[in-house]
Amino acid sequence: MKSVFGNRLLMLGALFICIMAVPVMGAEEGAAMPKSLALLGAAIGAGLVVIGAGLGFGRFTAAAAEATARQPEAAAEIRTTVNLPLFLLEGVAIIAEVVLLLIVLL
Repeated sequence: MKSVFGNRLLMLGALFICIMAVPVMGAEEGAAMPKSLALLGAAIGAGLVVIGAGLGFGRFTAAAAEATARQPEAAAEIRTTVNLPLFLLEGVAIIAEVVLLLIVLL
């Protein structure tokens, strides 16, 4: 039974970023949550996003390789079908990393 563990981990990382890091962006001394905790949340969120994206890429690539091995004559169509979800997954990972960089730099 195949699971969507990579995609769930990616979404968990994004949720962790929102909960831990975003509310303290630009917070001053005496805020409800210290800036160091926001940086810790950003670091953990970055790790989860990278792990989730890597698992997602691996799953899509493995499925495409298996499908191509089963039907070599449909390789071009399989490659075309797999490209869109890979691009979307990459976009989500890049957006998450940009948000993390903004949290750290601001």
